Amino acid sequence: MKQVFKSSCPLNCWDSCGFEVTVEDGKVTKVEGDKEHPITQGKICGRGRMLEAKTNSPERLTTPLKKVNGRFIEISWEQALDEVAGKMREIKKIHGPTAILHSHDYANNGLLINLDKRFFHCFGGVTELVGSICWGSGIEAQTWDFGSSFSHAPDDIFHSKHVVIWGRNVARTNMHLFHYLQEAKKRGASITVIDPIFNATAKIADRYLSIKPGMDGLAAIGVMKYLIAENKQDQTFIDHHTIGYHDLLALLDSIKMDDILAQAEMTFDDIKYLASLYADGPTSTYIGLGMQRYANGGNTIRLIDALVAVSGNIGIPGGGANFGNLQVGRSFHMDGLTLPHKKAASRQFPMMNQAEAILSAKNPEIKMIFVTCGNPLAQVPNSSKVKQAFKSVETLVVVDHFLTDTAELADYVLPTTTVFEEEDIYYSSMYHHFVNYGEKLVEPPGEAKSDLWIWTQLAERLGFGEAFHMSRTEFLEIGLSDLNKHGITLERLKKEKRLPLPVQHVPWETKEFLTPTGKFEFTSSLAEVKGYEGKPVYFPPKESSITNSSLARKYPYQLLSIHPSRSNHSQHYILIKALQMVKIEISEDIASEKQIEDGDSVTIYNDRGRLSGIAKIMKQAHPRTINVDEGQWHKFGGSVNLLTSDGLSDNGLGSVLYDCLVNIEKSIG
Repeated sequence: MKQVFKSSCPLNCWDSCGFEVTVEDGKVTKVEGDKEHPITQGKICGRGRMLEAKTNSPERLTTPLKKVNGRFIEISWEQALDEVAGKMREIKKIHGPTAILHSHDYANNGLLINLDKRFFHCFGGVTELVGSICWGSGIEAQTWDFGSSFSHAPDDIFHSKHVVIWGRNVARTNMHLFHYLQEAKKRGASITVIDPIFNATAKIADRYLSIKPGMDGLAAIGVMKYLIAENKQDQTFIDHHTIGYHDLLALLDSIKMDDILAQAEMTFDDIKYLASLYADGPTSTYIGLGMQRYANGGNTIRLIDALVAVSGNIGIPGGGANFGNLQVGRSFHMDGLTLPHKKAASRQFPMMNQAEAILSAKNPEIKMIFVTCGNPLAQVPNSSKVKQAFKSVETLVVVDHFLTDTAELADYVLPTTTVFEEEDIYYSSMYHHFVNYGEKLVEPPGEAKSDLWIWTQLAERLGFGEAFHMSRTEFLEIGLSDLNKHGITLERLKKEKRLPLPVQHVPWETKEFLTPTGKFEFTSSLAEVKGYEGKPVYFPPKESSITNSSLARKYPYQLLSIHPSRSNHSQHYILIKALQMVKIEISEDIASEKQIEDGDSVTIYNDRGRLSGIAKIMKQAHPRTINVDEGQWHKFGGSVNLLTSDGLSDNGLGSVLYDCLVNIEKSIG
């Protein structure tokens, strides 16, 4: 019997798409877009469609695994849970709970994914990760400027006279914004794309501006200098709703326009053109993730925010500095789900350099790592150090669907369910404001169990089982409890499948900000409280010819690592044979200089590592630029993170993945 169900995409993505899932004889056979979804309107990407293959993959883990004498053997759940709980109990007794590290990422969405925090809080608190490899610098930057990171509703773009897509390839990573862009252009809006790589989004733009990687903040300074010189700033907004403008002016005065143009490798006409857009608003700015993955990443986002503020494009329909949309996730009663007050002890490591923190940890040392929602051996910077760190601990436990690079190192691997094998609620804190419901559609294969089941069983063994003596329905109701006053209940969500959350469609329209001063802060008081420079500053990337000329001579090319088009981070490489090779994309000038042709075997390298793959020449990219898509497994050739640095961004909460210089050579033989 064939049935079609409404569901939702769980992948960590901007779009959080609505699905129509076909189930035949207890098996998912097709995943398509839900045409009735208000935002995604039946359009889904290949990554979403791959969830059928993921659910049905013969590579799925279906039984708990234990490593004995270097080889995995299948064991029962009872044995796996008893042994893992026993090790946790012993470590807590001897060393304290923070001798256990919970290493997590954001591979999948889902309200009840957050119950891992409930488990570790009730355990007494463990060493936790803070920040984000993906977007940590930008979120913290906008928190300093605005008090949080909020974005305009998708259809607000139709109020924009101009749209600037700054470092975000929405055709690859935010496909429904791409659809809105196309419609906005039909309605008369201009589209401008700023990016080191000419991409699919740039193809529909009225103008594409190439920029040297890592110099976006410098370009924003140039645009502000021109606006103010021409007296085209919004002085009313500046005078009444901002603080620290004099510090911004001092920064702008300290940098010459000629230096901006030379270092950003842009023209004065580029700067004038951008200034004309921002002065002729409403102009919306959609900010990508890549430019904040540098040592200067937080200040890059702050300077773009400042440009949007100076030009008066904040708090107006059709404007905005659109990066994250945290108001979506904050709609839920997270404290009720996670019980942070139960945490008796705490220690935090930055997600980006967790490996270094593991290796150097004292009082206590890390004795166990518990990995959920991630594949750190592929995704965390400086892979060689990550492997060293994860091999150094006494016990490594991984919860996953597949035997990933990280799982292969583990002592215990616990097989978990996919989206269609469990009930949950899905949303995205990146783009739109609709919450989606997904019911359980099929049974999981073999003995795979949900994360909630695993936490419940471990909690029983560790003495706090009462914290999990609730049904999945009851947990979902707790998460939605803050929304009941708005008419959003689990019963209604189950019936209607998706509902709009009560968020601001035009953030900051009242000009009331969530900063300590209640104003937009060019000079951040929160930054100063945290021990950082609150004034707006600019400095170039850490690995560049400006800051380290000898390194740049040795490694003259900039390495980027953008999101793959067919895999959500590292998740789908095991499912797609064509992805199981390393593709090294190079700009045309590098190909000419090194006499490299499409299909040549090449190796990129720096002091941190080497990576070999097949060359592909990018037809239009900023000179001296190389890209390798992130997410590749080491067993399929190696991750780009063999070459990336595990350093921290300027505000301490982001990665410096893109702050990476390399050289390239044709492989011999």
